[in-house]
Formats: sequence, C-alpha cells, structure tokens
Amino acid sequence: MQVENFDIVIQGGGPVGLACAAWCLQKFPEAKIALLDRNPLDDADLAAADSRGIALSHGSKLLLDTIDAWPSECADIHQVHVSQAGRFGRALMTREELKQDALGHIIRYRDIHLTLRKALRVIQKKSPNFVWRHIDANANAGTIEANCVVHAEGGLFKKQDWVESGRDYEQSALVGLVEVENAAPNQAWERFTSEGPLAVLPSHYGPNILNLVWCGSPSSSQARLALSDAEFLKSLQAEFGSRIGQFVKIQDRRLYELGLNYHKEINQGNEVWIGNAAQTLHPVAGQGLNLGLRDAYLLSEKLSALFSKPEDQKTALAIEATLQDYALSRREDRTATIGLTDFMARIFTSNLLPIVIGRGLALSALQWLPPLKTALARQMMFGRR
Repeated sequence: MQVENFDIVIQGGGPVGLACAAWCLQKFPEAKIALLDRNPLDDADLAAADSRGIALSHGSKLLLDTIDAWPSECADIHQVHVSQAGRFGRALMTREELKQDALGHIIRYRDIHLTLRKALRVIQKKSPNFVWRHIDANANAGTIEANCVVHAEGGLFKKQDWVESGRDYEQSALVGLVEVENAAPNQAWERFTSEGPLAVLPSHYGPNILNLVWCGSPSSSQARLALSDAEFLKSLQAEFGSRIGQFVKIQDRRLYELGLNYHKEINQGNEVWIGNAAQTLHPVAGQGLNLGLRDAYLLSEKLSALFSKPEDQKTALAIEATLQDYALSRREDRTATIGLTDFMARIFTSNLLPIVIGRGLALSALQWLPPLKTALARQMMFGRR
C-alpha cells in the first residue's frame, strides 16, 4: 500500500479544523495538507444536524470574514444584561459604550460548520496539493504520514477520548428555543442562579424567538427536561423573573454535560492540539469556539510561514521549534480564557454569604467602573493579545 506524505495533516473536520485548513491554504496555496474529516461528505447530511445556538465574538467574525466564512443567518447582540437571581448587583454592556458594531453574535452550530465547508471548497480550487479525505468513524488513515500533525477533533465533555486536566462541574446545560412576548431586540441576558448560569440569547428566527441555555445540576436538568411545556415555562419564569417579559413557548429541549478538560501542554514533538482538542470549556460567557478559532488562525500563520520556506529548512527541529513558539504565543490567551471561564462557572454557583456579597459588588463594580467593563468585554471579544 502506497504511503502518502504531507507537510501537515489536520485531524478533525469540525469548525476549528476546517478554519485551520482554510487559513493555511489562503496564506500558502501550495501547502501539502491533508484534512481528515469524519463528517459526511454531503452537506445535506449536516443540514439537519446540531442546531444549538453558539456564541461567536466580534473578533471571531473579523477572522472568519478573511476567508468569506461568515454565515448569512445570525443574530447580533447589542446589549448584554448580567445579574444574579434574588441578589443585588447587575451590569449592562452595550455596543455603543465599546464603540463596536456588535458585542457578539449567535449562530447555529451547523451553519458555522456548513459555511466553513463551503469556504474551504472555494479555497481548495487554488490549492493543488490539498487533500480533503472523508473517512469512516471507525477507520484510520494508515496510508498517510505527516511532518506535522494538528489535532482538531474537538468533541463534547465526557465524549472525548482524552482526559488530562480540569474538573467536572456536575452540571448539565438544557438548551432550546424559547418564545418571549415582546422581547427586546438584540438583547442578551445572563442570569446567575444557585445552580449555574441561565442565559437567554437572540436568534435569527426573529426578535421573539430566543436561544435558551439553562445550567443546573444533572438531576434538576433531567427533571426540567421531563416537564410538560406548560410546567417548564412556569418554572423558567419563576427562575428568571419578569424583567425579560412573558415566556410563552418552548421547543427543541436537549441536555449537554458540562465540565473543563484541557491539555497543560498543547505541543509535543511534531504534534499540536487546538480548539476543543486542546481545551473544552464551560459555556458561560460563550468562549469555547472563539478561543479555538484564535488557536487555528495563529497556528496557520506559524505553519504557513514555515512550510513556504525551502525544503532544507523544513526540518524536524524547525517544525518542533515552530510548534513551541506557537504554544508560547497562545499561553497568555489560553490561561486567561480558561481561568476566567472556570472562575465564573464556579463562583456563581456558591451560596456562601461572603461570596454572594462579593459577586454583587463585582457586578456593581463592572457597571460603575467603565475601564474595568471595557477590559472584560475586550477580552471576551478579542482574547488576550
């Protein structure tokens, strides 16, 4: 059996793997890259796939615009209202005070996936050495060898084949679409309850159909999943309060287990890990995919610069040094984003009085100290640079 040799093999055809391939080829069209994709070849098989709303930052939009991979259907966030249920303290962030077109965007996961596939096909036409191989979920690519291996398999918490560092939050996220009577357009709500964050986010279905993410203990979440629609809406209204308006309809309820899983070191020899293959985060503040896209973009810069050099400069030592340089350049952003997400996931579920008071003071400080609010918002939108 003939062995195929590539400079780069990207394992994983989800959004982060697709984006990494697209950016590498955009920067160096002659690159010898193989993308190993376990997803179906036909886009139609993905059109009815994962429809949950995913938060993308304005920084991610700017990155995806460089490869014409921004989905046509999305909902912009102009305001974010943050509060804690039954306690004092709230903060309001607006696009005007941050001088941005939007604070973020909510897009269906499958739309991000499909748009990136289409963008990569366009770039592929000018990339003669690129191979996009769809492989069976139980098969391996034994005939392929690579000078550099990029792991971008991703996956959900507790459904990954690796566990290194992190924690099980003992929470589940119940997601769905909820209809709200006379909802404020382009408004996102994040309300912290005793069991975890409860978010209501815009959707492209219209101003009154919103994405719901309700985090709670596994037993509470299972019980909510089993409620009738009327009982569920009554429970949601009692937990959230009346500030948003009247909840009138719920659909497409599903559960996801939540936890933190991350590699302490994201490079080893000629291998590197990005996206959910490097770190799987709690959905609070919606940072997971944004961090993964920043991983992919910076890695593509490093790899395209290396592999566009003459052949005698692409040695094993040069590859290892490039990946070490990449890992070092990502350390600050990864550490800040993982730490902030983990802190928020844990601190907002504690009912200890000193922590409750501290949370209220922190939210009040965000509201009344604009530089602090701006710094936090910019971290959420663009990461640590």
